[in-house]
Amino acid sequence: MTTPSPSPLNPPALDKRDWIAGLEKGLSIIEAFDDANPRLTASQAGVRCGMTRTAARRYLLTLGHLGYVATDGKLFWLTPRVLRLGQSYLESARLPRIVQPFLQRVTAGTQETAYVSVMDGDDIVYIARNGPNRTMNTGYVLGARVQAQVTAAGLLMLALRDPQWIENWLVNHELKAYTSHTIASKDRLRIELARVRAQGWSISEQQLELNYRGIAVPLRDRHGDVAGALSVTMPMGHEPSEDALARVLPVMRETAQAMRNLI
Repeated sequence: MTTPSPSPLNPPALDKRDWIAGLEKGLSIIEAFDDANPRLTASQAGVRCGMTRTAARRYLLTLGHLGYVATDGKLFWLTPRVLRLGQSYLESARLPRIVQPFLQRVTAGTQETAYVSVMDGDDIVYIARNGPNRTMNTGYVLGARVQAQVTAAGLLMLALRDPQWIENWLVNHELKAYTSHTIASKDRLRIELARVRAQGWSISEQQLELNYRGIAVPLRDRHGDVAGALSVTMPMGHEPSEDALARVLPVMRETAQAMRNLI
């Protein structure tokens, strides 16, 4: 069996002498805030990060001094400065810059909004887009994170992982239903992932938001490894799935192939 090459999903081993525990804890404090926990006390942050109230408070105060956190003396919350961390990735990473002209090609050829996304943990993250803004409640903006299994891009990237990895993910992952069409059964999701893997592309309809459809194809690098997914989203309207696939899949496949030697 070959050893997987280092990647964001499979980071290289780190010597304990090089480990900086304080950096890990500081980042965990930032990640403790989410839509369900926009404001936290030091005690609450400590519980979420597995540290004492005193330790959490020191990290929060340090982050406050650096401008990443604000406080009223009791509650703490993130400031817009945190967005600099994500912006640094979008501005420095090679992939978002390479794909932009190709996304314009997809939009011109399909008249739909085109995206490139990558996997990060259980979520996909949108790192590039082109096309008109849609009135979707979920709002696929740059940097947006969405649970992988409810999007076409996420289904595709999950399906193309190693089968044992997929099974471990299914066993340990809780499926959340966003609409009445969301696949919330692990048995059904297994079948869907196998189908996507066999055909090499994916379609997701109304799983995240009603009346919207997503279609995705893989983005592979020159070695054949999956680097991300190219996808489009569209209102379902009166166009059958078969017609939508026939209209956009050829453009998407051609574009993904054209990008292959550049990724």
